[in-house]
Amino acid sequence: MKDNVRALLAEFLGVFILLFIGGMTILGNSGVVAVAFGFGLAILAGLYAFGEISGGHFNPAVSLGALLDRRIDPWTFIQYVVAQIAGGVLAGLAILWAANQDAVAATATVPGPGVGAGTAFLVETALTAVFVAVILKVTRSAQYQGSVFVAIGLTLTAIHLAALPVSGSSVNPARTLGSAIVGNRYDDVWVYMVGPLLGAILGWALYRLATEGKVENPFEPAE
Repeated sequence: MKDNVRALLAEFLGVFILLFIGGMTILGNSGVVAVAFGFGLAILAGLYAFGEISGGHFNPAVSLGALLDRRIDPWTFIQYVVAQIAGGVLAGLAILWAANQDAVAATATVPGPGVGAGTAFLVETALTAVFVAVILKVTRSAQYQGSVFVAIGLTLTAIHLAALPVSGSSVNPARTLGSAIVGNRYDDVWVYMVGPLLGAILGWALYRLATEGKVENPFEPAE
């Protein structure tokens, strides 16, 4: 199998793992903490299984950050996004098969009770910026390579703990589209398309601003 096909398959399967496990956690009537760890551990599983094959983006916003940082080319970006959305749709279909369409709709990312679309948009944008900045940094760190996957998983967990009651915590257009398409629920869907992509641009800009030039190790004494 060609390397690019392997990479696309890895992205497809990684998103499926993330969204199927995360979605089933939501359907278990779990609390915010359990759902947050469900998504955090799910992305950790996907990264350990397929991260070294494709880079473990599993998210169009992350792929956009990689594109802006010239780690992938535009054609690879387009292919990754298609594979990611397909993986999200498959996860929705798997939940549909295990339960019903109402169950899939229940996993959709929508603003929390009493939360406006504008507030959800700001939260999605800000937290995606954090997520993308963390990923761009840790995947280029020579010192902390052994903890890269754990750092990404814990960051996603923290994001869900913060955002679930407010925006439903997407920070991932593929995650939103998978539930929306299969569950036929499109409440304020623009929030979860525009917010994460804008957040990816901001996250990349912050990463470049903070790491331009040589980065000193803060845990070693200066010479």
